[in-house]
Order: sequence, then C-alpha cells, then structure tokens
Amino acid sequence: MKLSHLKQIVAYLKKFTKISAIYRVSDTIVKVSFDRDEDVYFEMRRSGSYVFKTPSYSRSKVYNAPFDVLLAKRFNRSDVLSVELVNNDKIVRFKTSVASAYKQETTFLQFEFTGKYTNIIILDENETVLEALRHVDLFSSFREVRVGQKLLDIPNAPFVAKEYPLEDVEAFLFAQYGDELEQKLSALKKQKISLLKKKLKKLQKLYDSLEEEERLSLDAELFQHYGNLVLSNMHIIKAYQRVIRLNDYDGEGVEIDLLKAYPTASLMANSLFSRSKKAKQKAKYLHIEKESILSKIKHIQHFVHTVEEAQTIAKIALLFPKQLQDKKIKPNEAIETFWIDGYKVQLGKNEKGNIELLKNARAKDIWLHMKERPSAHVIVTTDKQNIPSNVIEGAARLCVDFTMFEKDRYLVDYTPRREVSIQEGANVLYNKYKTIEVDTRSGIAQGS
Repeated sequence: MKLSHLKQIVAYLKKFTKISAIYRVSDTIVKVSFDRDEDVYFEMRRSGSYVFKTPSYSRSKVYNAPFDVLLAKRFNRSDVLSVELVNNDKIVRFKTSVASAYKQETTFLQFEFTGKYTNIIILDENETVLEALRHVDLFSSFREVRVGQKLLDIPNAPFVAKEYPLEDVEAFLFAQYGDELEQKLSALKKQKISLLKKKLKKLQKLYDSLEEEERLSLDAELFQHYGNLVLSNMHIIKAYQRVIRLNDYDGEGVEIDLLKAYPTASLMANSLFSRSKKAKQKAKYLHIEKESILSKIKHIQHFVHTVEEAQTIAKIALLFPKQLQDKKIKPNEAIETFWIDGYKVQLGKNEKGNIELLKNARAKDIWLHMKERPSAHVIVTTDKQNIPSNVIEGAARLCVDFTMFEKDRYLVDYTPRREVSIQEGANVLYNKYKTIEVDTRSGIAQGS
C-alpha cells in the first residue's frame, strides 16, 4: 500500500473514538468495528496488504489463538486515544485504553504494511511485544518480534515518497475491496480456463487421431483378402515368419506383415481375420465415438465460455464444486453436477446424459429445458421440499449457459419431472409448466 494513501487513511481513522469489536474474519484479515457500526478491514497478507471497507464480509471461522484472545481482551470496547503513522512509515499505530477494575490499561495496536514483514503487533505502554500475528526471530530479520521483547523501530526510508491525493478516502476504501475482488476473479478465471483448455486439447487430439471410416473399411477388406491368401498358400509358408511374400491371385507379388510370429500358417491367417474384424467393428461404430467426443468438446467449449462470462467468484465456485470425498463413487462422465445453496443441480452434457437424467430423476424433482429449442436438460433434486426461486433462476441460467454462446434473452421452461413424458431418446412432451426468462446480457432471470 502506498505511504501517501496510508497517511490519508490515518487522517480518516482519527475521527473514531472507540473500538467496539475487533477479530479476525480470515487468516490474514482483521475486522475493526469503530464506534458502533463503522467497520474497517485490514488485510495483512504479506504479498498484498491493504485497508478496505465493504458492506459485509463472511467470517470463515472463529479464531482462538493467543493473538486472537489478547486482541479481544485488550481492544474490545476500548477507547481510541490516538492514531498515527510511526516514524512517518507504513506503520499504523492505535493507542488505546481499557478501564479495568484495578487500573487504566494502555495498549498499542500496530498494523505494519511492510511487504515481507507485514504484521499486526500488540504492544504494552513500554512498547514491549505482548503478541503478534507473526512472530519473527533474529534469523529472519534484524528486528525481532517475540513476546516479552522490546520492539525496535524500523529505520527511516532513504527516499521521499510521492503524494497521491484521494478525493474521498471512504470511497477509496470501498473501491480497494472491489479492485481486489476483480483481481481474484481474473486470476481464478485464468486458472480454471487453463484447466478446461487442457481437457479440450486432449479431446481434440483424441478426435484428430480417429481413423477415417473409409480407410477402416479398406483395411477390413485388405486383411480379409490377406487371410484368404495365406490359407491358399499354407503349403509354402514357413513357421514363425513375420513377413510373408506370396503371389496374389492375379500373379502380382504381395508382401504381408504380421504383428508377431506364429507357429502355423492357420494362426497367421486367423490373426489377419481378427484384424479385419476389428477394422469392421471400428468402421461400424466410428460415428458414435466421433459424436461422443464432439459432444464433450462442445460441452467444454460452453464451460469455458461460461467461466469467461462469470461476474463473481461465487459463480466460479458454483461451476467447480468440491470433489466427492468418497472415491468409490465414480462421477458420471455424461452428467455435470453443481450445487446451488445446498441443492443438487445436474446437467446433461450430451444426449446420453440427458436420457440418464430423465430416467433417474424422481417425480418431484424439477426438470428444466429451454423453450422450443434443443438444449441441455437440467434436474434439480428437491427431496420433496419447495425450491427457492433463486435456485430455479440459477439452474435456468446453467441450462442457457451450457447451450448458447450468444448473449440474448432466452426462455426456460420448468416443471416437476412427473409432468414430463419421454417420447424417444431425450425428446419429451410436458404440461403444466412455468417459464423463466434468462437475460445473459445482464445475468437477470425473471419468472412468469
């Protein structure tokens, strides 16, 4: 954080007279509630410390380390006597007092925005360390931060810092958090898209490696012909040959390569017939394999697009739920699973996945599909309870995100699974449905 900004933040903090509550909301973030309802957050991460404000910040857990216990004891409901920068450096120091039953206790709370040695240090009135977020020994720094040791001053910086005036400090503090979220979102998107593109590259490589149907058919005919030719010339073929040179039925010379040596000519012929049969089978089902791989490629392309369009970290978390801990449960490769506010939402990646969803869904589960156009099928597992509207909206958005690339307004129908009648494959008829509008230009979903 810039020294100039810290100076202006200190001037802003001077207006507060009490610390009503103070505690960690994450490993490196401390929330300080000044006066009654003025919350200021201090992010003390080594790689990027800063001060910010936000309307709300969820507490990840309750911390009970010695540092946290003393933080509460010394600063909850304390009076702020002064706020200053120590030695005009990136160190914000609060001088506070708490009236106990016996005496007035003065304590210093020091936030040090010093890069590698970023820290929060609690000092007594003699500037002796009572506790710290990070303890530092003499092997790591010339300036020891250890309980019971007097804290040395940091030498003055050998340069004069530039001034960066802020028009509105409070607006700057709110913007700090927004900028940080934007950076985190950008980094998270980059990470997830990289993982998805690796999968996409593997699938494309697999698709490109598939042989052509015409070539497989020709191979099947050729190996069949070679097998018959070997049977016709058994009397001149020697055992354990890897390469057989024969005359074809038209008198032309033919060279036949075997995959391995065989003790008899009949086994050689059988190996060629087996290769012919495999080529026929591959040719017969090649279109199915191609369709399967192409559907996976299309699904991941939609996945990448959805991640690129995500506006919040929460949306990324929804798209990449934590893996099941039970390794015995194998994920279904044809179905994508998400969780929205604790509700299980499943989406068919292809026709096979759509069919399985329809087959396995229970009567009261909610089925979603884009109105009057082909789309992914989506099932919300209900466990017989009513589904909140935001879950339906989220599921409808997933249905659109994994079907359409273009930004526009789309309609999604939804109804209990019992109202859906399967016709053929994943083609269905349904009645008594409701419709929700999803606007991918703004991320808004509206029911009707």
